[in-house]
Amino acid sequence: MRQRILLLSAYQADSHAWWTRWLEQRFADIDWRCLTLPGRHFKWRIRGNPLSWIDHIAEASQGVDRVLATSMVDLATLRGLHPALAGIPTDYYFHENQFAYPVGPGQRPSVEPQIVQLYGALAAGRLLFNSEWNRGSFLDGVAALLRRMPDAVPAGIVERLAPKTAVVPVPIVPPAAGRVSRDARLILWNHRWEYDKAPEVFADAVIRLAEAGHAFRLALLGPRPHPPPPALSRIVDALGDRVIANGRVPRGEYDALLHRAGVVVSTAIHEFQGLGMLEATAAGATPLVPDALVYPEQYPAEYRYPAGDADALARRLAEWLGDSARPGAPDVSGWYDTALQPLWRQTLSGPVSAAASSGGGSHPCTGDS
Repeated sequence: MRQRILLLSAYQADSHAWWTRWLEQRFADIDWRCLTLPGRHFKWRIRGNPLSWIDHIAEASQGVDRVLATSMVDLATLRGLHPALAGIPTDYYFHENQFAYPVGPGQRPSVEPQIVQLYGALAAGRLLFNSEWNRGSFLDGVAALLRRMPDAVPAGIVERLAPKTAVVPVPIVPPAAGRVSRDARLILWNHRWEYDKAPEVFADAVIRLAEAGHAFRLALLGPRPHPPPPALSRIVDALGDRVIANGRVPRGEYDALLHRAGVVVSTAIHEFQGLGMLEATAAGATPLVPDALVYPEQYPAEYRYPAGDADALARRLAEWLGDSARPGAPDVSGWYDTALQPLWRQTLSGPVSAAASSGGGSHPCTGDS
């Protein structure tokens, strides 16, 4: 009899959608019952998903063997509204955690998203993380939050959660090799142009690089808001003649640019796994990343620079603008889907508790309910 899994993804952003599609395709022998919500309106999504699904959850969960819910799901509330869910073994998957997510300009820190994830973690049978950094920063964040509370805080919450954690990364598929030559002077950016990726640090570095007289080209990929952020406008205004690509491009063109780039850069202040950097590295681009976040567990020290330091970034880029000086791309095959598929198979078929830590119809995974 086919295993039946209810997958709940309350914020179906790009990387979440990739993950659900990969699960469906690689584990087609599983009967996937999926409820998803679009990756927008964060505050409403993280608190409102039990209400959004209130007319769908009973049918979708009927007869399932386990639940796989992302950490954007308000699992504790969902179980309270639908008590039958509490008897189903449940994995809680952290693409990110709100304890280590940076607060953006104009935003006020809020404990509520952290409490949602803490209660979800207590309610779930097992906690899965896409990196060790994600797991460690979540557990440290829970401890720090509880230390700030005034009274009536039970002892040993982190000790209760830690034994049921595991690291199971989102896989990448290496970009298909194209017939393009490596351009040692092509610098690639393939991230969202938003505050958590610190594009202003990248802008400062490449403008300083140009002012120092270095020759290079830029591929400025990744989604961006409208109007364009100041960092992107600064780069285009100052270095427009060096920009060979600017915007989201079709997948084939994207893969070709990954194979062509000499260096791929991150300036992120938030990165729990960094799929874009891993894909570019798998294609042979040399990564240059902050010495922080998830990156130390992925890239040796020679590929890291002091986080937030535009001068250090510019100096390293200047050193690397040539084939002889630039180190080759490190091995990231441990994150390939071929390497991780057995771990995911074991995870999806292995035992998981239905209990909290204190003691027919379906929807397509790629759609929105």
